[in-house]
Amino acid sequence: MPSADAAVAESKIPGDGRGLPPAEDAPKVQLFASRIKVYPRMVVGYWRQVKWAAVAVLLGLYYVAPWIRWDRGPGVPNQALLIDMPGRRAYFFGLEIWPQEVYYLTGLLIMGAIGLFLVTAWAGRVWCGFTCPQTVWTDLFMWVERMIEGDRNARMRLDKAPLSFDKVRKKILKHSAWLLIALATGGAWIMYFYDAPTLVREFFTGQLTSAVYSFIFLFTATTYVLAGWAREQVCIYMCPWPRFQGAMFDEDSLIVTYEEWRGEPRGGARKGQSFEGRGDCVDCGMCWQVCPTGVDIRKGQQMACIGCGLCIDACNGIMQRFGRPPELITYDSINNQVARSRGEKTRIRLIRPRTIAYMIVLAVVAGIMTFGLSTRARLEVNVLPDRQPLFVKLSDGAIRNGFTFKILNMRREPKSYMLATDGLAGAEISVIGHHNEPGPYVELAVGPDEIGTFKLFVRAPLESLSGKLTNFDFYLIDQATRESVRYTAVFNGPAHHDERAAVTAGAGS
Repeated sequence: MPSADAAVAESKIPGDGRGLPPAEDAPKVQLFASRIKVYPRMVVGYWRQVKWAAVAVLLGLYYVAPWIRWDRGPGVPNQALLIDMPGRRAYFFGLEIWPQEVYYLTGLLIMGAIGLFLVTAWAGRVWCGFTCPQTVWTDLFMWVERMIEGDRNARMRLDKAPLSFDKVRKKILKHSAWLLIALATGGAWIMYFYDAPTLVREFFTGQLTSAVYSFIFLFTATTYVLAGWAREQVCIYMCPWPRFQGAMFDEDSLIVTYEEWRGEPRGGARKGQSFEGRGDCVDCGMCWQVCPTGVDIRKGQQMACIGCGLCIDACNGIMQRFGRPPELITYDSINNQVARSRGEKTRIRLIRPRTIAYMIVLAVVAGIMTFGLSTRARLEVNVLPDRQPLFVKLSDGAIRNGFTFKILNMRREPKSYMLATDGLAGAEISVIGHHNEPGPYVELAVGPDEIGTFKLFVRAPLESLSGKLTNFDFYLIDQATRESVRYTAVFNGPAHHDERAAVTAGAGS
């Protein structure tokens, strides 16, 4: 048992009696950190050239594609790439997609996802580093910023400098250029849903609807904020892709890697100095100064690294200056890094179980898509039976059902079709406004690239029915090409024998 003096002494010890410091002396945990602005330095090298080429090609395709024309005949949009919302069509050069064929879009999304998985398993985050829209437009915005405000050090000095005419001039010029690029980006996006020449003319003459203007300015603001202000924060905090891409890497994936076994121990160096007994890294910091997300690749793989390879160019320039071998930072796999550190032979393994699985799935989906597109019918029907009433008992004892019959003519010329029934003995068809007199078949005309909607009645003798529900087929034939479509429907009638007898008796009286 502790003595009273000991208890008094213990009560005088700061803390909570468990040896912990008092709450006011505990270290404060910072739950929020302000953004540290990244000032990427300009770099020259192979990967920088690859990125410029990607920017040029992708931006060129994005801005030019809506202006490509494709003749589809009179009365049809002649824009090669167009999602025609009023006309409910999507056009991709010679390919036309109807709303009923939206599953092709699903197939394209699946192929894109599997292709992205495959490329990531092969070469890491090449999508993020070279072709992601956020990367492409951020590269463009940073190039404009560099042209106006200068390289890294000049931009840092300008931001720290007091307000002056030159500073205001440069900032206004930069943001004006950004807004013009963003406006062109937002306008070009709308062109994929609106005829491009018409959009430009109506935009500058004020003839567009308020909805179209709203969407243009929405996409303009989005581009300006994400590429001009948010930049690396989109890649680090907003994009979900970095959070699960690590599951697609393995020991043979080619990723941006620092050769720690060769670079350490690092330290400052002078030109002509011996590198005996030390690593090749001179701790210049160029690798993280050129990084668009501010990553120090020497700390290993990080979620913020987008795999753009600019640190490789920067490090190779330093190694050349000091007469050291290049590729201290390089695209390599973990297995190859281990082999290099041991002086063993390295190899690139593109064919491995997971990439084989991705390629098989990709090939299967692509095969299904190709087969579906090459064999898809240009004629479809949709039949909606009347629900109220289900059937009508006619004075001659026959039973009549009503249907709404829709014909989708997916061709560019008017079509004439013959409609008959099969599986319902003695059935006759009449079409309101077209063929009022019942007959074994009717002729229906549908315009080019249209949906023909017809209200029709089918009457059948009571004896031909098998009960409450009788299955039968509508048989539609294109009279020019003999292309045909069968649609199985249900004919409603009396449920029980006594009801059918009552109908017959009623007709006889």
